[in-house]
Amino acid sequence: MDGSQKQVALYDTTLRDGCQTEGISLSLEDKLQLASALDRLGVDYIEGGYPLSNPKDKKFFEEARSLDLEHSRLAAFGSTRRPNRDASEDRGLQALLETEAPAVTIVAKVWPLHVEKVLKVSPGENLKMVEDSVRFLKDEGREVIFDAEHFFDAHGDDAEYAIEVLQTAAEAGADCVVLCDTNGGTLTSEIEDVTRKVCETVDAEVGIHCHDDSGLGVANSVAAVEEGCRHVQGTLNGFGERCGNADLCAVIPNLNLKTDYRCTTDEQQKKLTEISRLAYEVANLMFRGDQPYVGHSAFAHKGGLHVDAMRKERRSYEHIDPELVGNERRFLIGELSGKASLLEKMEKYDLSHDSETLSRLLERLQRMENRGYQFEAAEASFELLAKKETGNYRRFFECDGYHVSIMRQPEGGMLTDATVKLNVKGSREHTASEGDGPVDALDGALRKALDEHYPSLGNVHLTDYKVRVINPRAATAAKVRVIVQSSDDSRMWGTVGVSENIIEASWEALVDSIEYKLLLEEEKEQERGAAAE
Repeated sequence: MDGSQKQVALYDTTLRDGCQTEGISLSLEDKLQLASALDRLGVDYIEGGYPLSNPKDKKFFEEARSLDLEHSRLAAFGSTRRPNRDASEDRGLQALLETEAPAVTIVAKVWPLHVEKVLKVSPGENLKMVEDSVRFLKDEGREVIFDAEHFFDAHGDDAEYAIEVLQTAAEAGADCVVLCDTNGGTLTSEIEDVTRKVCETVDAEVGIHCHDDSGLGVANSVAAVEEGCRHVQGTLNGFGERCGNADLCAVIPNLNLKTDYRCTTDEQQKKLTEISRLAYEVANLMFRGDQPYVGHSAFAHKGGLHVDAMRKERRSYEHIDPELVGNERRFLIGELSGKASLLEKMEKYDLSHDSETLSRLLERLQRMENRGYQFEAAEASFELLAKKETGNYRRFFECDGYHVSIMRQPEGGMLTDATVKLNVKGSREHTASEGDGPVDALDGALRKALDEHYPSLGNVHLTDYKVRVINPRAATAAKVRVIVQSSDDSRMWGTVGVSENIIEASWEALVDSIEYKLLLEEEKEQERGAAAE
């Protein structure tokens, strides 16, 4: 960080606020895994959970003591003491201390509506609860982060009282007072105005915590920093209740790359895409392809004019270099693609080409897409197609036929058998396999026929299988598109098949997947042979 840049502290609440996402339920092991990842990302504070709310969060802090975090500090979450009770006797505050977390975050009511209608205490008693709680935790040697819940709504109704709550926390020793847009409904202009006023008035570090109910969580967080906040709260991928929290995967690069503020190092920032996708995997959620910075499509280019411009000047259609956030540039192949897109792909595959070859390949591609093929998620099938068109393809086996039978058994359940007949290296193979369904059975029979001839197929696994009806108005005669995702020990690839018959479409995608793997192995052998010479 150079002298002109100012540091902003990152506070991640994925393990607490993010767990309020519909459909997310993290295990203790999940939370520990993500905590380690957040430390690698350079997050300053990891909010581990609310120890008084459930045994899992309490156990997390016990287990997290052995994580050996290099950068991050753990923070335990709780609330101010209960009304009309001594802070030292409050069970919630005691639970925070028992976590042994070096930082504690306490949330407090700031909005008179909540103070009087929810807490059912006087404004004066609420101030006393804030003061007692902060002072008690500070006396116990903890760093105290004070979350002012619904602050912007409170400021709109009674600005004087909202500011008084913050000043009370600051005077009691709070290390940071955080302005929370809990309902996520505040516009950026108001965030700016109110944040500026607070930073000029309150003698403490000021933070921001935004929800995304208006689609402004990231914008509001960045705006608050530019108005004086030096502490930003959010979650990985914007996980959180309702519409989620501010997405740290966008907040981090926005601050680092587009403002005078820094919140991670360059090397930590390069881990952003990897850790974003890890969080999706751990949470058992599908990736958002269009997610800014880290999405699979964030730096994908399809239109021919766009790709042509990108080949001449990368900045023409990209606001940053994708490598800065650990992502990659992708040129998609489709009916909107021009020769520039194909040229980029041919260079990537190291295939010789001329203008006539490119025109022929583009025409064939457009015909296939008109029949229902798509290659965006099936680049392996496109590479095979390109190699066929340029004479760089050879068959590893010939299919003489296959058969699939499905029989319902008298005792219940289905029995699926598949047989395949192949010609492999001059040898005729006739194999059969049972499976959980027709595709599984076909895959098993195909492998049996090939394994002896091509042992490298032993580490190939089918990781995903998707079916899409292309022309639903044709009802049961409709075409389907099958996408198969496969992987080995080092890479993943996608293949596609299209037919009115779902088994035929699946077979086409399976065969492409196997042939692509065999081509990769052949190319490796050729490289090893060239190196040996």
